[in-house]
Amino acid sequence: MIPKFNFGKDGDLLVKHSKQRDAILENLCSRYDHPTAEDLYLSLKPKIPALSLATVYRNLALLESMGDVVKISTNADSDRFDGNVNNHYHFACIGCGGVSDVDMPVNDSIEDKVAELTKADVKTHSLIFYGTCEKCKKKSLTNEIIML
Repeated sequence: MIPKFNFGKDGDLLVKHSKQRDAILENLCSRYDHPTAEDLYLSLKPKIPALSLATVYRNLALLESMGDVVKISTNADSDRFDGNVNNHYHFACIGCGGVSDVDMPVNDSIEDKVAELTKADVKTHSLIFYGTCEKCKKKSLTNEIIML
């Protein structure tokens, strides 16, 4: 069966309202830990017993395509998601895989520089810093002390 899509007068895709999608977006926007799809699923499953992991993945993909969430792909196993769609930077820990916001102004001038160098039309940019978070550094230091 071919799904039917409805388009508005301006040509935009009209998406059917979904309580599950609303719950996923609300949950995501209320947190700052940049959860994986599975994290969101586990958080919502007690409140929405009929929810499936596949539904979470499908809705996150739709929300991303609509610009309502940001998918953060790092070197970790699972993508993470952010309900803050304003351009901002992230830090990804190579130890635990956690992702956090970096509280610093976005350098918009870098887009002009890249446009100049590449002769391209740069619309936006994203930046992820990689390293070891404070918690993993402490854990590593503790393990080193124990080994002595």
